[in-house]
Amino acid sequence: MIGILIYPDFQLLDASGPVTVFEIAARFVPTAPKAQMLALKPGPVRSSSGVDVLASGLFGSGALSTLIVVGGNEIEKTIQNNELTLAIRDLADGGMRVASVCSGAYMLAEAGLLDGRRATTHWCRELDFKSRYPRVNLEPDRIFLRDGNIWTSAGITAGIDLALAMVAEDHGDAIAQNVARQLVLYHRRSGGQSQFSSLLEMKTPTGRFSDLLTWMREHLNQNLTVEILAEQAGLSSRHFARIFMSETGSTPTKAVERLRLEVAREKIISSSELIDRVALTTGFRDPERMRRAFIRAFGQSPQSLRRAARGVQAQETR
Repeated sequence: MIGILIYPDFQLLDASGPVTVFEIAARFVPTAPKAQMLALKPGPVRSSSGVDVLASGLFGSGALSTLIVVGGNEIEKTIQNNELTLAIRDLADGGMRVASVCSGAYMLAEAGLLDGRRATTHWCRELDFKSRYPRVNLEPDRIFLRDGNIWTSAGITAGIDLALAMVAEDHGDAIAQNVARQLVLYHRRSGGQSQFSSLLEMKTPTGRFSDLLTWMREHLNQNLTVEILAEQAGLSSRHFARIFMSETGSTPTKAVERLRLEVAREKIISSSELIDRVALTTGFRDPERMRRAFIRAFGQSPQSLRRAARGVQAQETR
């Protein structure tokens, strides 16, 4: 059984996202373990959104293969619950797979499970987490991480990515892809993918260029000149360039390159697609041009980035 550990004021999506992944996986693999909500004491547990969730008792609910600890807005209070911390530590001592979603990493760290390990959590908690748990090797710019039998993930929806990775490990990548399609996900995000999105960072409160930015990301293989972008936005080239810079803080040319770099980096890290092919499909055209852009942005070439990512993935599967 896969246990999802909840407590008062937990984040509902932290729990419901992974549960849904495992529920759908069981449709494809009837023998797959079922997920169940657990708490220190059986009964209803109120989430931060005010929705009550019925949980079974943490102990006496059957054999656990995986324990996933969710996050919550009041995690600073929750980590003071010594009974909960000790329970997590006792279960982890059995060698089972233990994971956290978002600020649930605080609970694992408080239990001493992350000391000397690589871990991640929501990017906005980086400074606080590091100050509380200096013995943890925090990597805040990751969707999820695995270090041995301990898994951690970033904010909220990243719990879905973590659960999909577990399904892939347990039942194969094809089943995980089927689950992702059933969830109507745009794509499965790899653990090495950044928590940050250029698309989101460049969108402004007015939303004036939101549709254009989405269109740009979907047409990176085209020659996205300022003139073409201005035409797409229904503005003159000069007026468009000025307004775009004012709204997004970036020139149109730099925005295109940022989007190309983001998509190309994802492909380099999470796929076996040829470097030349990545350069072509992301609009860099020339692999050498892409290499120079990577060195400017990431301090290393696409080949070096891929080798480093594969080295990390090999460590995570040990």
